[in-house]
Amino acid sequence: MNLLRDLPAAPAGEITERLAGSAAVRIERIVSHGETSPDGFWYDQDESEFVAVLSGAARLDFADGETLALAPGDWLDIAPHRRHRVAWTDPDRPTVWLAVFYR
Repeated sequence: MNLLRDLPAAPAGEITERLAGSAAVRIERIVSHGETSPDGFWYDQDESEFVAVLSGAARLDFADGETLALAPGDWLDIAPHRRHRVAWTDPDRPTVWLAVFYR
């Protein structure tokens, strides 16, 4: 298995694939092709989220005013209920995320 192979085509839109998990943890590969969060939408999750960008590029906005630009190799750990949204993903190449949700 390889996280950067067999990527879905751009017309499919953003694709989330569950790779592994249990009651306490969920691991996903997310592939974006220029998608962003809808206007006014904020993720407000009950669980922590460790997220890494494996390829492409993205920008996350946080409700507290922080903005983070992410390039390949960048990662962060988002605390539960830290409201955030995807403000931008690279429209010219797939952005591949590895997301680990845990309690």
